[in-house]
Amino acid sequence: MTNVLVTDGHFRKTLAVVRSLGRKGVRVTVGERTFLNTSFFSKYCAKRLVYPSPRQFPDQFIEFLLKEIKRNHYDCLFPMEEETLLLLARHRTEISGYARLLIPDLEKIDFVRDKGNLIRFAEAHGIPTPKTFYSFPSQGEGISRTPTLSPRFRVATAGGRGEGEGVSLSSIPIPAVIKPRISSGSFGIVYVKKREDLRSSYQSVHERYPFPLIQEWIPDGGGTFGMAALFDEASKIKAAFVHEKLRMYPVQGGPSTLREGVEHPQIMKLGFSLFESLNWAGVGMAEFKVDPRDEVPKLMELNPRFWGSLQLAIVSGVDFPYLMLRMAREESFEPVLHYTVGKRCRWLLLGDILHFLGNPDRFHLRPSFFDFSDPNTSYDIFSRDDPLPLLGSVATLFTFLYDSEMKRFLERR
Repeated sequence: MTNVLVTDGHFRKTLAVVRSLGRKGVRVTVGERTFLNTSFFSKYCAKRLVYPSPRQFPDQFIEFLLKEIKRNHYDCLFPMEEETLLLLARHRTEISGYARLLIPDLEKIDFVRDKGNLIRFAEAHGIPTPKTFYSFPSQGEGISRTPTLSPRFRVATAGGRGEGEGVSLSSIPIPAVIKPRISSGSFGIVYVKKREDLRSSYQSVHERYPFPLIQEWIPDGGGTFGMAALFDEASKIKAAFVHEKLRMYPVQGGPSTLREGVEHPQIMKLGFSLFESLNWAGVGMAEFKVDPRDEVPKLMELNPRFWGSLQLAIVSGVDFPYLMLRMAREESFEPVLHYTVGKRCRWLLLGDILHFLGNPDRFHLRPSFFDFSDPNTSYDIFSRDDPLPLLGSVATLFTFLYDSEMKRFLERR
């Protein structure tokens, strides 16, 4: 029997992997630092591991994991969150002797996590981006960072926007977005609507997230899209999928609470170009926001791991977890580049509820928040076939609210 190990049982994307593989007869082991997590409640979770916290005790976590994979055969490991991905990437040589680990190199993961590096790289390779300033004008170019990776990743930084002399405060377009170089979701992002607030807003973000980026705000109206892809170890495309965010939380920009599978050749092309320029391996998701002023998609970020809306790709016909497992088993298959368009997936508890409460137009949403009967809409967590993870998600919420480690984790972000 095929066996896999999936980390980070709290998250809905982990549940998507568990269900996808479990329904195909794969024996799925799930790990998390507490029994109170969403994926442990799934009937497709065959074995549960409670391991040391990757955040608090990284060495003990790796020691635990190595003992587990040495004692029990696993065909593939699926690191789901950034902390576990980074730890496994750092110990890739040791782990790969016992289980397949299809992820990018640590060097690439570190590179794209820094949005300053990513935006510079995209600019150098013809990928449209928002106008970006890499330091606050009065602080000079010494504040900005230069990529320190191997030559194939280095891009020119001299004279970049927001660096060096000749850049004034008045040259920064308002509204502006102050964005941490390294963060996920909407953590640490501040929107500035008045020029007189720019300096104080920058300083407040800088105190928690050193040297944030300043970007022009891309107006709403053009849509926000995610281009997800899977590449083999030779950087050849094996699967791709595009979705549009219909609702998000926070409302003005964050993880999607309702999204739809779409065709968007321009974003597909830009995503391919970005991943191929990076010589990518494994999964990743590039997010673009279409600027309604010129109809051009602008790159916002790149997630070097599985993404929160993974379930939509699976129900639309691009089963990324199963395709990755097939790669781990060295099976050959044609790239999966076509899928069903128009399916939707919803993160009702707690994401779409929070969107509803935070959106002043809550009673005029299209589609309506109260439309629970749409046959084309499925749910990230709720499933008649596998209902108990709904209880697990409540347990996860309890853990996030009252667990001291999670509080510290969220405070840092």
